[in-house]
Amino acid sequence: MAEGSKKNTVLRWTFDILVIMIGAAVYSLGVHCFISPNNIAPGGVTGIAIIVSGLTEMQVGTLILLLNVPLIVLGFFLLNKATMVKTLISVAAITAATDLAEMFVPVYSAENGNGIMAAIFGGALMGAGMGLTYQREGTSGGTDIITKMINRFFPDLKLGGIQAALDGLVVLAGLVVYKDINVVLFAVVAIFVQSKFIDVLVYGSQESRFLLIFSRCPTEIAKKLLEQERGVTLLNGEGAYSGEHRQVVATAVHRSAYSKVKRIVREIDPKAFVVTTTAGEVFGEGFAKLN
Repeated sequence: MAEGSKKNTVLRWTFDILVIMIGAAVYSLGVHCFISPNNIAPGGVTGIAIIVSGLTEMQVGTLILLLNVPLIVLGFFLLNKATMVKTLISVAAITAATDLAEMFVPVYSAENGNGIMAAIFGGALMGAGMGLTYQREGTSGGTDIITKMINRFFPDLKLGGIQAALDGLVVLAGLVVYKDINVVLFAVVAIFVQSKFIDVLVYGSQESRFLLIFSRCPTEIAKKLLEQERGVTLLNGEGAYSGEHRQVVATAVHRSAYSKVKRIVREIDPKAFVVTTTAGEVFGEGFAKLN
């Protein structure tokens, strides 16, 4: 490996670890200040740790580490080693930050059982922390590892479905232990807020649309879109039934410009067949830079 390349690798890993540790600190604040003191178990190993802590009075951070150790060991055998190193760092940082927070940082205790604010702010901080970790190709351990292992052996199962099922089991366990339906409702709110913050940090807030336009007037549509300074690609296609050669217009646009593109297509060819999908991220000219 060249000297310059080795130096870049070291700098990248140093920056990754720094961001992961910051993410762990933010995540821990959400757990300590809002989630744990209000008996909210928002899925995952953290939710299990909160439930067990309430039953045994052990520190939440310590429990997060103990529950993660066997999963991390399995992960090193079955998953990407670099990701698992970053996961180990993340879990260790979460453990230390959560236990330290218990000694120095005050908590928010919801009055009269109204934990909605605790669920929102706790979910936001946890999501922000996890988002920072995911940005640097790490995980927070726990069910992230279980999900990836299950998906490796059962690739037809969707990651989101596996994660939702595992989180659901933890939330139901919280209901059994605390015997309070509010625990379930607040946990659902925390999970929802957490997922939204992760999406914003990992995929960005500039959601775009990708369109495939099947029309008998592809060149006219492409020309009009180019006049609007839209990037356009003409793909060669062939009708499977008719055998007719056709060009398909492909373009990506910001969400704010989506309606205008639809109007242009409608004006040129009202019978056009348009397939639209959400693009979480688009890189390149006119969009975000590829970092």
